Amino acid sequence: MRVLDRRAVEELLDPDALVDAVAEAMVDLSLGQASLPPRIAARIPDAGLLATMPAYSPRLGVLATKLLTVYRDNEAQGFPVHQAAIAVFDPATGEMLALVNGDLLTAARTAACSALSIRHLARPGSRVLAVLGNGPQAREHARYACRVHDFTDVRIGARDPAKAAALAADLEGEGLPARGTTIGDAIAGADVVCAATSTVEPLLRRGNVQPGTHIASVGYVPDGREVDGAVLREALVVVEHRETSLQPFPAGSNDLADLVAAGELDPDGVVEIGELVDGRRPGREDEDRVTVFKSVGVAVQDAAAASVVLAAARRDGRGVDVSL
Repeated sequence: MRVLDRRAVEELLDPDALVDAVAEAMVDLSLGQASLPPRIAARIPDAGLLATMPAYSPRLGVLATKLLTVYRDNEAQGFPVHQAAIAVFDPATGEMLALVNGDLLTAARTAACSALSIRHLARPGSRVLAVLGNGPQAREHARYACRVHDFTDVRIGARDPAKAAALAADLEGEGLPARGTTIGDAIAGADVVCAATSTVEPLLRRGNVQPGTHIASVGYVPDGREVDGAVLREALVVVEHRETSLQPFPAGSNDLADLVAAGELDPDGVVEIGELVDGRRPGREDEDRVTVFKSVGVAVQDAAAASVVLAAARRDGRGVDVSL
């Protein structure tokens, strides 16, 4: 079994290969060929949760499961909010092939799928990108969004101006046209908004989202939501997987599930990102309609990400081989 630590993952991960692999996994899922059982989680009251996320993608030939902890208050204590490991198995024999640090991969595969949504749903003339948040997800969303679209103004909006400025400075050092600002200023006039926060009250409302905006919302907490119901009711809503996304937390998205339960969102009108990738469903057909990609994170994305890194590790002879 090959073990890949965070440093190896950082050095081996090819962002463009990841976007391509996630696209393949999303098509696999939408065609009903991937195996994706519901996510389950053990919840620790007033602390966090431990989730397990298995998946098989025949298109990619990868069988994997991720173990993920989410502790929302960790940031104040100097620990990551999300911590993860991905175990990869041989689909033919069930043999465990690798154990991969999943912290960066969780942020990167989520950002890669949001980048897919930008590729298919953002207006061609979009130039202003707002990224809400200042953590690893926000960082990766800025990076991946700029790989698939030519943004001239990247605004990092956060409640803490100093953290927004620090992240913007890091991204500017990587060549991105980034600047730190407030959440409100970041949203104002933005063509694309990537929301990666732990907010309880919606940040994106009908009054501050301009017509034609594309929103990628990845914030995922049981009692919160980033996009107001009024926006979701009028938007073209895109998800990774209808069956998963329209379930209640922890499998799906409460903001979508609540609207469906109230009869305010038609499940048949919700589009899967894989259907956009392979052309079975149209994407943007109205320049003025808001589009929303609501991500809950699905395990085939983790499997895809792990397969990209493991292939690179085998090619370059990286990692440590151990026996259990």
